[in-house]
Amino acid sequence: MPKPKQILQNTFGYAEFRPPQGEIIDTVLAGGDALVLMPTGGGKSLCYQVPALARDGCAIVISPLIALMQDQVDALKQLGIRASFLNSTLPPFEAEAVEQQLLTGELDLLYIAPERLNQPRMLELLAQSRLALFAIDEAHCVSQWGHDFRSDYLKLTLLHEQFPAVPRIALTATADARTRAEIVSRLDLGEARQFIAGFDRPNICYRIAPRHNPKTQLLKFLKNEHPNDAGIVYCLSRNKTEQIAAWLCEEGFTALPYHAGLSSEMRAYHQSRFLKEDGVIVVATIAFGMGIDKPDVRFVAHLDLPKTVESYYQETGRAGRDGQPADAWMVYGLQDVIKLRQMMANSEGSEEHKRAEQHRLNAMLGLCEITSCRRQALLGYFGEELPEPCGNCDTCLNPVDTWDGTEAARMALSAAYRTGQRFGVNHLIDVLRGAENDRIFQWDHHLLPTHGVGRDLDANQWRSVFRQLVARGYFSVDLEGFGSLRLEPKCRPLLKGEESIDLRREVKQTAAKRQTKTPLPENLDVGLWEALRDCRRRLAEAQGVPPYVIFHDSTLQEMCVTQPTSMSQFSELGGVGQRKLDKYGEVFLRVIADQKGLVPQESDLTA
Repeated sequence: MPKPKQILQNTFGYAEFRPPQGEIIDTVLAGGDALVLMPTGGGKSLCYQVPALARDGCAIVISPLIALMQDQVDALKQLGIRASFLNSTLPPFEAEAVEQQLLTGELDLLYIAPERLNQPRMLELLAQSRLALFAIDEAHCVSQWGHDFRSDYLKLTLLHEQFPAVPRIALTATADARTRAEIVSRLDLGEARQFIAGFDRPNICYRIAPRHNPKTQLLKFLKNEHPNDAGIVYCLSRNKTEQIAAWLCEEGFTALPYHAGLSSEMRAYHQSRFLKEDGVIVVATIAFGMGIDKPDVRFVAHLDLPKTVESYYQETGRAGRDGQPADAWMVYGLQDVIKLRQMMANSEGSEEHKRAEQHRLNAMLGLCEITSCRRQALLGYFGEELPEPCGNCDTCLNPVDTWDGTEAARMALSAAYRTGQRFGVNHLIDVLRGAENDRIFQWDHHLLPTHGVGRDLDANQWRSVFRQLVARGYFSVDLEGFGSLRLEPKCRPLLKGEESIDLRREVKQTAAKRQTKTPLPENLDVGLWEALRDCRRRLAEAQGVPPYVIFHDSTLQEMCVTQPTSMSQFSELGGVGQRKLDKYGEVFLRVIADQKGLVPQESDLTA
C-alpha cells in the first residue's frame, strides 16, 4: 500500500497534511468509518482521494450535483488519477465503457449521484467490483433538518447493509449538533470516528446591513470593491435572479442567472463560464454552488435573508477558498422575515419540524441584529468558541453605535396594542408619525393617544426599531393577518418599565473602504505574472478546463517569487505533483526564462 504522504507529495504536490487530514486518512486506510466536518476550502476531498489511491479497488463518491462531477473528474485527470463519473449526461456507449472500466479495475474514483446508486443495476455492478471505499459528499443532504435535503440520501444505509467490509467516509462543511446526530443515525455511522475541524474561515469578512435600496447598495459594493472579480449573488426567487442578472449586465458586469427553472444545458453553460472565465458573476438561487471548486470567488452577496445559519455559512463558504481575502456581504429587511415565516407555515412538515425551522430562522435574525463580533456569534452557533473578537467583520471594523431605544420600543409596542394587533409596520409608523390619510381616519386611529407621539424619528428609523423588536422576539408576525404585528409575552417587562433596551443606530452608508481586493505582493514581477496567467489560460482553453485546474494563483505567485530555472526547483512549488511537473514544468519554465532573460537548465527541460 503506498504511503499517504508520498501520494500527497507526488500526486497532489503538497508537502504536509493539514490537521486533521492525516488522522482521517489513517482511519479510512485501516478500514474504519469517519464523519468529517471541515470548512469549505479546508481540504475535505483529500480525505477520501488519498485513501482511494492507497487502497485496492475503486472509490465510489456519492455526489449530489451532476453538473459538478465533470469538473471534479477533469481536475483529477490533470493529476494523472483514473477518475470518471456515471450520470444521465453520458450516452449509453460511454456509460457502458465506464462500467467496464469499473469491473476491470481501471478506475481510482467513480462519481455517481445518490439516485443512480439506489438503482438495482448499479448495486449489482458494485457487487461485482473491487471497492476501496464509499465517500458520501455533502452529507448534510441526508438530514431533513438540514438546508439541502435530498430524499435519496435517506437510502444510503444500504451501503453498510450490502457492503459491510467497505469503509465509509461522510463529509460536510456545515452541520449543527442536531444535523450531525441525524447524519449518524440515517447513515448508520454510530461506530464511525467523528472529526470536527474548526469552522472558522478567517479570510472571509462578514458584513450584514439593513436593506434600504438593494440595487444601489449592491452596485456601490461591487464598483467600490469588486469591479473585476468573480462572485455569487444569491436571491430567494427565480424571477429575481433573472432580473438582477439582466440589470448587472446593463451596469457593465458579466452576470449570468442560475436557477432550477433553466434547462440543464443552460445551467451547465453558465456554470462552465463561471468556472473558466475571469470576473463572471452568477446570480443564483441556492440551487447553485454546492461543491463548487472555484478557488478565486472574491465575494458572496445575499440580497435576501437565508432561512438558517447553516445555509448562510454554507453559501458564504463558497468565497475565498484560496485563503485570500473575500467578502460575505448581505442586506436584509423585515419583509424577508415575513416571507420566510410564510413559507415555513405553508410547508408540509410536521409541527416539530416547523418549530425547529422557526428556531433556526430566529438564530439567523439574531446574527443579523447582533452588535458584537459576528464571527464569534457564527462560530458559537456551531459550538466553537472564539476567545477574542475577530477584527474582520463589520461590527469589529466599524463598531456598532447603539442608543437607548427603551421609550421608542414602548411607543412601538403600544401602537400595535392600541390598534388591536391587526396592522403591519407601515400603518403603525403612520400612527406614530401622526399621518392623516384615509386609512388612519377609516379606523379612527387619529384619536389614539399614540397618534403622532413618534414624530422625532423618521420612517426609516421606525422601520429599524420594528425590525429589531421582531428579531429580538418582542413582536411576532401574524402570517395569516397580512403581516400584522402581535405582542409577545417577552415585551411585558419592557412595557412596565422593568427593563430597558439598547438598539442599533442606523447610519447612512458611505463608500466602503476597499479592503478585500487582493493586491499582488510588492516583490512580484507583474509582467511575469501576466505572462504566466496567459500561459495558463491558453493551456486551460486547449483542454476545456478552468484555469485553476492547471495551477492555482498561489502557485503562479510562487513561480514569480522563486523564478525556478530547473525541473527540480519547479517540483518544489506548492501544488506541483509529479504529473503536473511532467506535463507543464517545461512550458512554464520557458515562460519564466523568456520573461527574465534566464537560461533554463536544458538537462532538466529535456529529462
